[in-house]
Amino acid sequence: MIKTLPPLSSLRAFEAVARRLSFSRAAEDLHVTPGAVSQQIRLLEQILGESLFTRTRRSVALTEVAMAMLPEIQAGLETLSRAISNKTRTPGGRTLTISVAPSFASKWLLPRLTDFSDRHPDIDLRISATVALADFKRDKVDLAIRLGRGDYPDLHAEQLFGETLSPMCSPELLKAKGRLKIPDDLRKHRLLHDTSIPGENERSSWERWLSLAGAKHVSAQRGTRFSLAELAMQAAIDGAGVVLGRMVLAEGDLAAGRLMRPFKAILPLEVSYFLVMLKGSARREEIQCFRDWLYGTLKQSPFSHNATKPT
Repeated sequence: MIKTLPPLSSLRAFEAVARRLSFSRAAEDLHVTPGAVSQQIRLLEQILGESLFTRTRRSVALTEVAMAMLPEIQAGLETLSRAISNKTRTPGGRTLTISVAPSFASKWLLPRLTDFSDRHPDIDLRISATVALADFKRDKVDLAIRLGRGDYPDLHAEQLFGETLSPMCSPELLKAKGRLKIPDDLRKHRLLHDTSIPGENERSSWERWLSLAGAKHVSAQRGTRFSLAELAMQAAIDGAGVVLGRMVLAEGDLAAGRLMRPFKAILPLEVSYFLVMLKGSARREEIQCFRDWLYGTLKQSPFSHNATKPT
């Protein structure tokens, strides 16, 4: 057991590098130099006695130790942030606390939140990015958006939209290693796995997609595994391999050309995104404002336009 608690600055640096898979981008998020981030990571590695990242000239990857640590570190930092926010909250202010998975927050929700703030400047949002579904009463959460089957005991859940998977990669990867003409060509590339997909441990999503696409000479077991969808997608953007990406989360990266789909075959997941709240809370004005905005936004999203607001 570690007797000395690592400095908070080292933990924040670790979370930023793990989330961004880049020391320079983590430095931008933390408003420090890349050298300062590297120093904090080295300090944390010394305290732990473990390597946290493997570095090459072009990419950064998490070690198994780092992948195991990341969800709890993120949850701990979020708890600290929420504790401070609760103490500094203006009495009588209108706030709305929303719990979302980290990858959904960064890839789908955050790029759209400016529009909500512009429409409702009197509502202060608190975004709690955690892997596990929050305890609404203990954590003082108002809403949650989760990918699952909708079985949330004692909570009200509204189905938003489904999710599908398709191979994605950086255009630069195909320039460097050759085009992907048929699914069996994937045997020449590293597969990137998103292990946070519900049911992933029961049967690999790559295994199901390869079977659907008719590939016969590609091993679904090989490749690099990531505990967050965002990490797997960023690795693909950086040219580390081909990810079986979530179409909803990849919407922005596909539109911007950071990712491309070499094949048309799409694997539907047996789960959907749900808007979750305490029973009876839908009548609260702040929640009504967010629901109205959310369902209106979904109609403009090419991969999640099938959402219908409950009456």
